[in-house]
Amino acid sequence: MKRKIYGVIMAGGVGSRFWPRSREKSPKQLLKIVEGETMIQSTVSRIESLIPPEQIFVVTNKLQKNGVVKQLPNIPQENIIVEPLGRNTAPCIGLAALFAKRIDPTGVMVVLPADHIIHNVKEFHHVLKNGIEVAANSSALITIGISPTRPETGYGYIQFDDENSSANPFYKKNAFRVKTFAEKPTIEIANEFLRSGDFLWNSGMFIWRVDSILNEIQKSLPELYEQLLNIEESIGTSLFEKTLEEKYKIIRSISIDYGVMEKAKDVFVLAGKFGWNDVGSWEEVYQISPKNDDGNAITGNVISINSKNSYIYSQNKLIAAVGVENLIVIETNDSILICSRDKAQDVKEVVNYLKQKEMNDFL
Repeated sequence: MKRKIYGVIMAGGVGSRFWPRSREKSPKQLLKIVEGETMIQSTVSRIESLIPPEQIFVVTNKLQKNGVVKQLPNIPQENIIVEPLGRNTAPCIGLAALFAKRIDPTGVMVVLPADHIIHNVKEFHHVLKNGIEVAANSSALITIGISPTRPETGYGYIQFDDENSSANPFYKKNAFRVKTFAEKPTIEIANEFLRSGDFLWNSGMFIWRVDSILNEIQKSLPELYEQLLNIEESIGTSLFEKTLEEKYKIIRSISIDYGVMEKAKDVFVLAGKFGWNDVGSWEEVYQISPKNDDGNAITGNVISINSKNSYIYSQNKLIAAVGVENLIVIETNDSILICSRDKAQDVKEVVNYLKQKEMNDFL
């Protein structure tokens, strides 16, 4: 039996670590960070040869909907699902599953964040095809792990069991049973993970059948499942938006990893070696950007004199950097960020401060 394949793009995040370029109405996924396309455009482009646009759903929020619609003209507008409130990945995925269920309840969902960079698309497709085949022929939940290249402390990890072919029915598809999920580790533990050889970075990409994920949500998150049933009854009616808003006020915020994946019994991971980066901070952008002889990655109207190993982005004004090292400098119409590269993760604290002070013009 041939099952339909759905793409689900999670595109509701704000990208607070990318302030001041990333704002509530124009977040990271709607920006051109390092490629010719915006990040969400690249995400959709990567899967269009596997999944037709009419079977791709994008989950976003009210502030970002217009930007998503404008950037993705090939995606039917009815496939742009708007969450009234951010409730993390479990409700987002559950909501998308309801829309896919209306077309094919046993179809396969390929769930992807909107803000990843993948360099080897051919290998990425190979991994997706393996995962789709496993999901289509089982009730397994599949996640994609990334083979680690360094002891990274900014990612979660997945430990897998390298079973032989007789014990693992999906061995030939390079899918291995998950032993445990680990939170972001210390550098010491990250080094241990790397040495062990059986840990992968948690990419936040998933593949499963629609009925499989909804069944697991029912088991592990019965309160969420109950609200999803209420929402499902209203889809396609004039009551949908009102019902969605009412139920989302009740639904608690929880990730699919913590809420479902860590509790489910039939979970497998596929290792990805396709040049992945989740571009989680300006430091990540610096790492993957072309650099000059001084180690600087420069965009826009910038003069660099005796300055090294910095990321400098100018949207409008001339920036002159003299004798500085290891900085991130971002200039936009109304703001300038100056940050040490080793503190790039802390840029989100600027956004938190602006929210506390209700400085909404800068959000």
